[in-house]
Amino acid sequence: MYKYFTKEELTCKHCEEYSMSDEFMQKLDQLREDMGFPFKITSAYRCPEHPIEARKKTAGAHTTGKAIDIGVSGNEAYILIEAAIRDNFTGIGINQKGEGRFIHLDIIPHAPSSPRPWIWSY
Repeated sequence: MYKYFTKEELTCKHCEEYSMSDEFMQKLDQLREDMGFPFKITSAYRCPEHPIEARKKTAGAHTTGKAIDIGVSGNEAYILIEAAIRDNFTGIGINQKGEGRFIHLDIIPHAPSSPRPWIWSY
């Protein structure tokens, strides 16, 4: 399937559906290759009924299969952010405080309700 990621780690934790975009996963596989360190996937595809998505007014990037959260911190987080910008990921979310630090990456196109490119912190 993919060089660095398994179907199991990419499925929805709520319904166990797999619906990742092949375009996104090829881009992510190449990013992982370039980085030279492993990525711990903390969230990938989420169905619209997933508790996190169900609380939102509109479904988020994870429901498109074009977004992922990577558990990473410190220098590796910095290197990952630099590479994601270079590789034209359109959404980069940064959570680097407390427990559960992660970087969100997506390739969602620009829309009035979701401007891209965009970098934000949680």
